[in-house]
Amino acid sequence: MIVKNEEKNIERALSWGKGIVSEQIVVDTGSTDHTVEIAEKIGATVYYFPWVNDFSAAKNFAINKAKYEWIAFLDADEYFSMQEAKKLLPLLKKLQGTSYDGMVTRLINLEDNGNVITMDAQLRIFRNCPGLRYQGRVHESLVWNDGHKVSYWKEAESLSIFHTGYGKEASEKKRKGGRNLKLIQAELEDDPENFEMLAYLGNEYVALQKYDLAEDAYRKAISFIPKWMSGIYHVASSGVYLRLIALLTSQMDIDIIDLENLYHEAIAGWPEEGDYDYLLGNYYARRGDYKKAETHIRKALEIMEKYGNYQKSMLISGKILKVYELLAVCCFNNGNLAETVRLATALLKENHYLMSILTLFILAFRRDKDQYGKEKEGAQQVVALLGRSFYDFSSLKDRLFVLRASEAAGYEELTEVLRGLFSEEELCEIDRAVLRKGTREP
Repeated sequence: MIVKNEEKNIERALSWGKGIVSEQIVVDTGSTDHTVEIAEKIGATVYYFPWVNDFSAAKNFAINKAKYEWIAFLDADEYFSMQEAKKLLPLLKKLQGTSYDGMVTRLINLEDNGNVITMDAQLRIFRNCPGLRYQGRVHESLVWNDGHKVSYWKEAESLSIFHTGYGKEASEKKRKGGRNLKLIQAELEDDPENFEMLAYLGNEYVALQKYDLAEDAYRKAISFIPKWMSGIYHVASSGVYLRLIALLTSQMDIDIIDLENLYHEAIAGWPEEGDYDYLLGNYYARRGDYKKAETHIRKALEIMEKYGNYQKSMLISGKILKVYELLAVCCFNNGNLAETVRLATALLKENHYLMSILTLFILAFRRDKDQYGKEKEGAQQVVALLGRSFYDFSSLKDRLFVLRASEAAGYEELTEVLRGLFSEEELCEIDRAVLRKGTREP
């Protein structure tokens, strides 16, 4: 790996390799913190390379130092978990006798709290061959010097690298540094119609919250995408449309006709990308147009189920429970209570303690009560259903959780039945807690 001022990440970035790799090479490009000291303490060999505004130059310097047959090239904010690391050597044994140059792994992008943002695919494990090197000052890619195509094995999708670089602190550090922006601008001075660099330029402007400039960069990138890129799922082809749609749908006051035209262009060129529909579904749900939202969300899920998520449908993959939750919300608002309950049931089986889902589940039964007038008898049936399916009402935690959801849903009869499951002493304490909370609120 190449590093600069990564003392917070370097230990985790190297620790997974113990007992698995033959050597660990760290190329430092000018650290002023304890990165080098920590890396050497762990056992890595550290080399120094003066920064020349070129990521490929630094990475290729690192490759030139490697003595063994296979290379795993990760960034300092990336790592294998110990469980994932154990998969690496068995997979390489399968790959050994093939003609593939490397293998693709999943890259799971994490928030600071460990939640998944998106999942991607990356070529980070490859053969140590003299003609196989990185190219490009920034957002570099692995290429053969003679120009023939790099071949890679896709069967290693079960192997995942975790990436923390999209967390708030890491993103802020990159934004303030501005190093990538300068390198991208330098590439565009040499080649103004480089659609890939224009796509990355848009990403940098989004990070800097310069949204007008980002939109302009994305639209320019789209204008230069060659026709042969249709059907090729890549950050600078299908991904440019995705980023632009995401940028537009993050705002409420936009030109709907322009958005729909952009969507139809995107889906015509890359019909296996489910995230286009997911973004539009999310947007229409926020506008309160739940019929359109449901149509797009269902289509997004159908596309992912049919075509998978290799280099596509990464937003859906990273937050699949949230997508189904959104679909349940759409069904509820469209009056399809049976489908709402079905979806909420499936989600609660995954995690009993999803407050928003349980509240939606109860709301569906409340609306059913409002329509058909079951009142207390219906509430008792709901309690029995919840007790059979999800919750242990002998547990105070479960009783409190369901009570809070019932109160949030405004289902008075259900709340009354649930309160009957508590002792007088418990109810007094619950009511005192509610009173204390109320006095604290302005």
